[in-house]
Formats: sequence, structure tokens, C-alpha cells
Amino acid sequence: MTERIIILDEINPVEFYGVNNKLFELLCGFFPKLKVTARGSEILVRGSAADTSVFEEKVQRLIQIKQKKMHLNEADVASLFEKREENDSAPADFSNIIVYGTEGKIIRARTQNQIKLVEDYDKNDLIFALGPAGTGKTYTAIALAVRALKNREVRRLVLTRPAVEAGERLGFLPGDMKEKLDPYLQPLYDALRDMIPAKKLEVLMEEGVIQIAPLAYMRGRTLESAFVILDEAQNTTIGQLKMFLTRMGYHSKFVVTGDATQVDLPRKSDSGLIKGVELCRKIKGVSIITFDKGDIVRHPLVTKIVEAFEKSEAKERQD
Repeated sequence: MTERIIILDEINPVEFYGVNNKLFELLCGFFPKLKVTARGSEILVRGSAADTSVFEEKVQRLIQIKQKKMHLNEADVASLFEKREENDSAPADFSNIIVYGTEGKIIRARTQNQIKLVEDYDKNDLIFALGPAGTGKTYTAIALAVRALKNREVRRLVLTRPAVEAGERLGFLPGDMKEKLDPYLQPLYDALRDMIPAKKLEVLMEEGVIQIAPLAYMRGRTLESAFVILDEAQNTTIGQLKMFLTRMGYHSKFVVTGDATQVDLPRKSDSGLIKGVELCRKIKGVSIITFDKGDIVRHPLVTKIVEAFEKSEAKERQD
């Protein structure tokens, strides 16, 4: 039995459900095996994982239609279940969907290691996701975090990175500390904007429900009922990594992502990521997932670039 909460972001529930809930009841009629309850802007769905995924997909498509039209009608609901075009015989793929992003964008686990990350989330409270750039480590982790927040599994999201340039380089940038650090944290903002409407994201950040901050700001905190992601962990020392991991409070999930081949510290040997992973490897409740070039989901050239660098580094080690 799967339970999900769907949030109608920036949509008037009355207009979405229809007069006397007529449109909502019509939609639910296509899913007789699901138990669906509407409470204002929240829709609670209980049933099989497959049925709940399809239901959520239909709701998101209906939201897209509503954003383009003034009013929804019964024909709009019925159109969701029309047969696919004859030249599109492949069945819709609802597997491995993590969350529905802005404008109905489907965000799913696309590779075996991304799927493993999603699966291990349910079994472990601390996950290390290691591997080269472009493998979707951080993006998948953020998608899981957004889903956890929407499903009320956690009360807040905390995304952090080590600000290895917090000395002289950032000091020359204009503005206050937040303005200095925002460009460095931009990849985290970009991922969130894919999954949460801009206005909603702004409100959540103002309320402190979503926090993005440099790693140094984590010291002294205890993070309970939170989904916390440490990105670019290869740029942490072993002391910083220990400080971060010991911030974990009750009912929290921690994900650490990093690429040991891209250390930006003055001395690469100062990186504590690999040592930290080895220290935690045998601890129950900790999962370690190693991504490789087969998981790269960016431009095809990225895979070839990674391969070229790996060969060069291997040759240097032999020499």
C-alpha cells in the first residue's frame, strides 16, 4: 500500500475540483481501486504504487491544462484517458518516477544507480553517492528531498556545499555574504527550480522550510525531521565531514554526494571523502552507491570526456 500527498501549487482548488466536486469525482471514477481524499489544496491518495503513480501523472497533466485555460470541463478530464495516437504504440512509462516538477515535468530515476539511490532511501538514513560529473547524483537526491517534503515525511530541506573559496576569492565579490555565496550554490537553486514553482520556492526559502547554505553554517546545529544534502563533499576535510555527519537528528535523512577526482582543495590529499566513506562502510543504516560513466545523463560528449580524463589519470599513476 502506497500513500502520497499531491499539492495543488498555485491552483484554485475550487476551480480544479469543479462545481460540487464534479470534475474531481469524474477523475476518481477512473481509479476505482484507489482511495482518494481531497482537503483543500492537498489530495491524499492511497493504493498500489502503480495506480498512485498514474493518478498523480493525470493530476499533473490536468494542472497543465488548467494553467492554459480559464476553466476546466468534463471533456478535459476525459481527454486524459483517450487512446494514444496510432503511431505512438508504446505504453506510457510510469516506472521510477520520483516527483513531478514545474510545468508537469516528470523527474524519474533514469539509470540503475539512480534507481538504487531511490530504493536505498527507504532503507537507510545516510547515503553516500559517489561518481563523476553528470551522473545525476545531486539531482536525484534533491528530487527525493522535494518528494519527502511534499509527502510530509520531513519538515525542512537543507542543502549545503563546502565553500572552499570562502577566503580571498569570495571576498572580492560584491554584496553581503549571501550574495557572495549564491553563485557558488547556483546548481542547487537550479535543481530546485526544476521541481518547485518559483513563487512557491521563494516562500519556502523565506520561511526557512528550504535552506541553502555553505557547510560552515552547519556547525553547532542539530537537524531533526530534515532531509539534508551535502554536495561536492570531495572538497571537505575529514574534520568537516565528521562535523556534518554528526548534525543528524531524529527522523532525518542525510545524502552526501561527491566526485573524488574533482578535488578543489589546495592539497588534494586533504580531501576526507574517501576516508570518511571507508569509516562508515560497515555501519548499519549507511548505504554507499558508486556511480560510473554509464550513469552519465548529460550530453554524450561528457561520457567521452570522462573516459579521456580517466585514461590520462591512470597513465599518470602508472608513470
